[in-house]
Amino acid sequence: MQQPRVLLLVNPVAGKTKGKAALFTLVDGLCRQGYRTTVHTTAARGEARRIAQQFAAEHDLIVCCGGDGTLNEVIDGLLSVNCHIPLGYIPAGSTNDFANSLQLKTQPAAALRAVLEGKETLMDVGLFNHTRHFTYIASFGAFTAASYSVPQATKNALGHFAYVLEGSKELFSLQAYPITVTTETAEYSGDYVFGAVCNSTSVAGLVKLNADMVDMTDGLFEVVLARRPKNAADLGKIITSLNNGGFDADMFDFFKAKKVTFTMPKPLPWSLDGEFAEGNSTVTIENIPQAITIRH
Repeated sequence: MQQPRVLLLVNPVAGKTKGKAALFTLVDGLCRQGYRTTVHTTAARGEARRIAQQFAAEHDLIVCCGGDGTLNEVIDGLLSVNCHIPLGYIPAGSTNDFANSLQLKTQPAAALRAVLEGKETLMDVGLFNHTRHFTYIASFGAFTAASYSVPQATKNALGHFAYVLEGSKELFSLQAYPITVTTETAEYSGDYVFGAVCNSTSVAGLVKLNADMVDMTDGLFEVVLARRPKNAADLGKIITSLNNGGFDADMFDFFKAKKVTFTMPKPLPWSLDGEFAEGNSTVTIENIPQAITIRH
């Protein structure tokens, strides 16, 4: 019988270099289970996407060890070449929002065991402007820059607290954007300081959705739009709601949708799973149902 082939892709600098520390544990565990293992490590942004595009189809399983950004690149790489082999995720980042939403194991040996012995789940994936996939969130406005502007060295030194510090700075310079948002059945408009199209219960530990709101396999996104605060009390409502998932009706538009189109006077920067994305004056985001197989 031919040995099953696994592509192990590791980001060695993710999350206080957790990926680097886990490398031997993962290789040893795969080899002991009889997998013919090929190892690639990343050295620059975009490399995980390229490796997945180039080598994944030659394997029976791909295992990704890194943060949410690394996972984003791997999934985008797989789908861009129409490769649908199962994917195992060993969370090793600073926040691991996707792993938290799926309640994945965080210790490398236990996480690998779950990948090799656990179940398979078909997960929804997002498509941003018809060109780029994301795993669990596309966002603009307040807190968004924190996800991609915090230097890796700061993330490694401070972990999740680095996002909290960076996000807190933006509270003092909130900028509102006049935006019209349309779905298959409704239209919303307003001056929004933050928007998120998500499929997750946690975003950098700063934005939380109650678990009963989120189904990562239902073909729908949860969309959160925060309106411009008129005073300190309104700002307090926004902060409280983002942290407890309540979404006060006076300050938020909250709904579910399969496809969302944002129209705005000028392009805004976006974040896709913590990675920078250039927006246009019109941005379309679609849910691709059950696009990727996660082993966990």
